[in-house]
Amino acid sequence: MVKKTEKLKIVFTTGKRKDAVARAKIVAGSGKIKINSVPIDVWGNEFLQMRIKEPLILADDLASKVNINVNARSGGVIGQTEAIRMAIARALVGFSKDKKLRDKFIEYDRNLLVFDPRRNEPHKPGSSKPRAHKQRSKR
Repeated sequence: MVKKTEKLKIVFTTGKRKDAVARAKIVAGSGKIKINSVPIDVWGNEFLQMRIKEPLILADDLASKVNINVNARSGGVIGQTEAIRMAIARALVGFSKDKKLRDKFIEYDRNLLVFDPRRNEPHKPGSSKPRAHKQRSKR
């Protein structure tokens, strides 16, 4: 007897914010979310958890039908949080291929799907700050 094996649908996405990079893997499942191999309820504080759960709340029932594993590296805690939510939102859109969900994310917060290119300005020679000048007196 030969069993047909269904190909498992797996989607890999990335999210970036400042120096932080998050890579998400989404698979059909029971709604488990892990960040750096830790359940979301243990990772960070309550504010950061709510920030990460925003795309899951917007996705409604799709979030309870998938398992998401995210690896976040580099940057600070807030940058990682923003990168994680971007990776999760992109993964949900990629998994469902739903244009309405994509539009819903963009209407709620464009940074859920679109990269923010702003960066710090480099320091200039002879100065401790990017735009600081030596103080000089007028008289």
